[in-house]
Amino acid sequence: MTETSATTGEQQAISKMDTTVPQTARIWNYLLGGKDNFAADRAVGDEIIQALPQLAESARLSRAYLVRAVRYLVAEAGVRQFLDIGTGLPTADNTHQVAQSIAPDARIVYVDNDALVLVHARALLASSPEGATDYVDADLRDTGTILREAARTLDLTKPVALFLMGILGHVESDDEAKSIIDGIMAALPSGSYLAMYDGSDTSEANTEAVRIWNISANPRYHLRSPERIARLFEGLELVEPGVVSVNEWRPDPDTPTHIIDQYCAVGRKP
Repeated sequence: MTETSATTGEQQAISKMDTTVPQTARIWNYLLGGKDNFAADRAVGDEIIQALPQLAESARLSRAYLVRAVRYLVAEAGVRQFLDIGTGLPTADNTHQVAQSIAPDARIVYVDNDALVLVHARALLASSPEGATDYVDADLRDTGTILREAARTLDLTKPVALFLMGILGHVESDDEAKSIIDGIMAALPSGSYLAMYDGSDTSEANTEAVRIWNISANPRYHLRSPERIARLFEGLELVEPGVVSVNEWRPDPDTPTHIIDQYCAVGRKP
């Protein structure tokens, strides 16, 4: 992204941004303790926290899973390329920061279509000199554009880790979610990976929190059971320990042990 095009894109994003309508990326930013949100986002976030006080912790533990997944993929699986779709607003420990701290030559493409994320996209482009980062403004369902634009930075003939962190819950149909995954993974070679997490319907409190979310937030969110999440990985080889709560996936010694209503997995394309 050039200086001129970034400035133009930011100006266009700002001009069309409606700060009175709560947006997923900004609500999640608020739950993570960030400052890139508005009163409408904070109001929904506070209402959700009243129904599910531990949701802010769930947001942090989901982010910690992302960090562990990146570390595993770079340090143990040898992946050097990441396609992070639905990246959200920049926070600490973004994908490129974690990957390039281990392998400075890692290359990362972020994808989102939230106006405020576009405004802050420059923070996602601070690559190490040896590696590269890029940002694509595109919808999750527009896989053709995503792959075409990602190919400017990534070599799609070499393994890529596809990240879909907390984003497929915005797709109500399991068939459509699976089609999106398959459409992208089909363009990636053997040895590529899918890493994802999403909210689960494993507690009444989480179901109530999402009901409140969907009253005001845009876009709506849909919970899945761990079994339905597992089916999204059909055709891939699940990395141990399979589909588990986010804090059960290769936890660090200080990771809390109680179950979180966010389930995750990492799968490898044979």
